Formats: sequence, structure tokens, C-alpha cells
Amino acid sequence: MATSNDASADEALVDEVDTETGARGAVYALAARAFAEPDDDLYAALADGSLDEEFAALVDRTGLDVAPPDLSVDDDHDTLAARYNDLFVVGYSEVIDGTDGTIDSQGPPVSLYESAYRSAVSWNDVNLDLARAYEFFGLEIDQEDRRHHDHVRLELEFAGYLCRVVAAVDDDVERARLDFHDRHLTVLLSGLGDALDEEPGTSVYGRLAGFLDAFADADVDDLAARLQVGAGSRHADGESG
Repeated sequence: MATSNDASADEALVDEVDTETGARGAVYALAARAFAEPDDDLYAALADGSLDEEFAALVDRTGLDVAPPDLSVDDDHDTLAARYNDLFVVGYSEVIDGTDGTIDSQGPPVSLYESAYRSAVSWNDVNLDLARAYEFFGLEIDQEDRRHHDHVRLELEFAGYLCRVVAAVDDDVERARLDFHDRHLTVLLSGLGDALDEEPGTSVYGRLAGFLDAFADADVDDLAARLQVGAGSRHADGESG
């Protein structure tokens, strides 16, 4: 995700910065990185514990009573990459009727897309709502990025961006943060966590999803209390528009 102009929250010059909200944004951004297919750099950070240390340091500064994730790995690089592909990328096909070639094709067992967990809302409505939200804040999807707007990494990056805006530029955006969580991110994280709970051998990804679900819950509860509004419901079939 990239800004469509030169101005950004990260470049703003301000007298006071909300360090707790800024740290929450950094947690969301780091989680987006952790949900990438593990390249050499990401695997090294997982294997040597430096990603755990970074998460722990950031979570400690958020003001939220949430334990940092345990992202330690016993897998070698190839095994972890295969685990990621098996969970999130590779579907499977099974021949149902050999006489006529009927095949049952399914996607990966765990979807990284919010729309997979919104049975009462169309894919188009979910992604259009997100596209409008990104555009409103001057953001656009990288043209080389083939992921749809409702991919978990993009939603986490957007959550992190909104936190940075609140922390350094405009605390009125807190209501937009709460709205985004209620309409999109917490639905995705809840569905993702439930899907991973049903799969064996989720390793670091199951623990990361569990942490994010708890972290987002705590963030939303704190936001709602500060704004003196209800936190909203977390129903996967709720309306997105």
C-alpha cells in the first residue's frame, strides 16, 4: 500500500505525539510483515528471535494489557515456507467421478481475505467499501500488488496507517479507526483465527492470529471507552457498507 501524494503521517511535524497509538500502529504494521510468505529476511527474524523481541518492545508501549506473541519456530526455512503455502496459498483438486472427469476443486484451507468470512455480504461490497476507505485517506494499492483490498496484510497496513495519523496528525481519526475495526478488521481477524484453530500444524501462524485477535479486541475496547461509544458487534455476516 502506498500514499498517492507526498504528504504522510510519518513526515508530519507536530509538537506532541501519541506514543501509545503510534506503537499500536507499529504492531499492526509488523504483523502485516509477519503474515507475508517467509523470505530469507523474515525467516531469519523468526528463527533468531528478533521478531519476538520487536513485538514485545512495541506491545509494551501500547498501553494494552495483551501478551506479545510467541513467534519462535522449529521449522527450517523450506518447511516453514511449505507450511505457509499449505495453509494460505495452495488449494487441492479431487476427482469425484472418473467417468466424466468431475473434479472438486477447493482453495487453500485458510483464507487471508475478509470476504471469505462474510457470507451475507458480497465480495464486491466488501472490497468496494475498503477501496473507498483507502482512497479517502489518500492511499492506493501498489500497482504491482495483485492482492485484493480485503487481504489481511493490506488491512493490517491500513490499521497501522490510521494509528500513525491519530498519533501524529489528527486524533479525530480515532472514530475512523473504530469504524474500520468494527466493519472490517476484527471480522477478518476473528474468522482467520477460527479457521486456523481448525487446522493442524499451524505453527507460528496460529499463534500470530491468536495474538492479533486479542490485540485488536483490546484496542477496540480502549477506543470505544475513550470515545464513549459502543465497540460494535463482531458478526462475520454484518453489513460492510
